[in-house]
Amino acid sequence: MSTDKYRDECGVVAIYGHPEAANLAYLGLQALQHRGQESAGIASGDGREVYCLKEMGYVADIFTPEALAKLPGHLAIGHTRYSTAGTTVLRNAQPFAVACNKGRIAVAHNGNITNAAELRQELERDGSIFQASSDTEVILHLVARSRERTLAGALREALLQLEGAFSLVFLAQDRILLARDPHGFRPLAMGQMELSGGQKSWAFASETCAFDLIGAAYMGEIEPGEMVTVGPEGLARERYCPERPRAQCVFEHVYFSRPDSIVFGRSVQESREMLGRLLAREHPVEADVVVPVPDSGVAAAIAYAAEAGIPFRHGLIRSHYIGRTFIEPSQAIRDFGVKLKLNPVRHLLEGKRVVLVDDSIVRGTTSRKIVRMMRNAGAREVHVRITCPPTRSPCFYGVDTPTKRELIAANNTVEEIRRFIEADSLGYLSLAGLREAVADDKHEYCYACYTGDYPTELVNIEALMTEKERRG
Repeated sequence: MSTDKYRDECGVVAIYGHPEAANLAYLGLQALQHRGQESAGIASGDGREVYCLKEMGYVADIFTPEALAKLPGHLAIGHTRYSTAGTTVLRNAQPFAVACNKGRIAVAHNGNITNAAELRQELERDGSIFQASSDTEVILHLVARSRERTLAGALREALLQLEGAFSLVFLAQDRILLARDPHGFRPLAMGQMELSGGQKSWAFASETCAFDLIGAAYMGEIEPGEMVTVGPEGLARERYCPERPRAQCVFEHVYFSRPDSIVFGRSVQESREMLGRLLAREHPVEADVVVPVPDSGVAAAIAYAAEAGIPFRHGLIRSHYIGRTFIEPSQAIRDFGVKLKLNPVRHLLEGKRVVLVDDSIVRGTTSRKIVRMMRNAGAREVHVRITCPPTRSPCFYGVDTPTKRELIAANNTVEEIRRFIEADSLGYLSLAGLREAVADDKHEYCYACYTGDYPTELVNIEALMTEKERRG
């Protein structure tokens, strides 16, 4: 995606049993920076105390060598955030760290708790005081108020009260605990590092690209409905609830995850190449050049070009150095925001029939700006190809899509969308094609944003829609 059509979700990392745990967590967050650019934080433990540092901004800007020196210990958790629940302020940055009857604990979370509002009201009636508006703080309160004597017992009790999507990392003075929701909406991979002397160190992260940077070997996924505890006594795995149908977010493979990651046990690069090949078969067109909308469209566009026998070209160049703020000229420049991030290569586009490959169309306004940009650069025809079906329904599981009222595909036909974005033709990958691309033979993925068929019972869907509208 070229611009922030979606608010991205979060990335989490956890390290246990390494003398430089905070440094490794920092490197892991660097690899996961694409999952959130709003804020970042790390909490570490040395067996006696829990230390926490979090700020607004990019990982590299926050965690200087001086900052990391204040995070001692052999265990750490980290988080990089782009809000899907709660406002954009420091108090919503994670990890959340508190002292309670379970000792000093910290938590970081990727996903969205769909019953967080109801749980929060209940907790407030019982006297709980909240400092943030993030749903993650609700989890912390549930653990703190539990009458279970151990942290593992309290977390198990809390998990059974949660609905929706969550991949959680908890840190105490001497251990980390991790858990995934029963449907497995959000990924959480497990890795292992070997230290000198044959000792083992554990790593956990939203994506395996974090393991590549720190030299951890991928050991598989934490399973849906599973809780893992790593402490002085070793690693223990347990199922905390009955098995439920899997509903892994297919958009992880379409857009969120880096192509060099393994997510849900499958190569993201492999999925994206199949998306492009199947798209070329379903929506062929006579053209001179295939151009991706960088960066998530690149792998699919290369495969589309190979399948269609049309040359691939980087006809749109993306600036990777756009900061969180920029100065926009007071004399408004047409489509300034898109031009700031993308620039066409006129030499490659002039007089050409172009196939433009992107991962999705949400409101349609960004796509229209890009199509206009291509035409202004001299493209004779612009044929838009999308690597997933039309996005017709909002997501309540950690992707901050707009409300149904704002989703162009929820209110318009494909032909109407084509006219709106001013393309010569428009083709979306079919749902069957998307299933094939991610090898979903066992029906283990969630496609709710395309079908409106939600894997969990959203009894409070009106409240969720209202919350989306309030935040949007």
